[in-house]
Amino acid sequence: VQLVESGGGSVQAGGSLRLSCTAREHTYSRYHMSWFRQLPGKEREGVAGIYNPGGSTYYGDSVKGRFTISQENEQRLYLQMDNLKPEDTATYYCAAVERRRLTNKQDLGRAELYTVWGQGTQVTVS
Repeated sequence: VQLVESGGGSVQAGGSLRLSCTAREHTYSRYHMSWFRQLPGKEREGVAGIYNPGGSTYYGDSVKGRFTISQENEQRLYLQMDNLKPEDTATYYCAAVERRRLTNKQDLGRAELYTVWGQGTQVTVS
């Protein structure tokens, strides 16, 4: 599967952005889907994820109550980011992991398990 992110940009603190990830094939039947973010020189941090089927969600502690992950039509993944803070500045990546490789919802935030990554989209909050 190929993943393509869009929707990044620059916003003032307190503002909102919505990131989109488009898959080149239907994903829900085979993959769990997540968003990660990364700063230069830092490890990728799990932001939010969806456990398929069923759609149970995971959120990193730093974004709970501010970010919302959703999926649509088996080929679109979204990340609605509200009340953005300067510390949310990072490159955001959409990622997919085959369901057989991740069988515990608690592991959605483990970047090392994911095998498919988008190219990333920059989010800057000032």
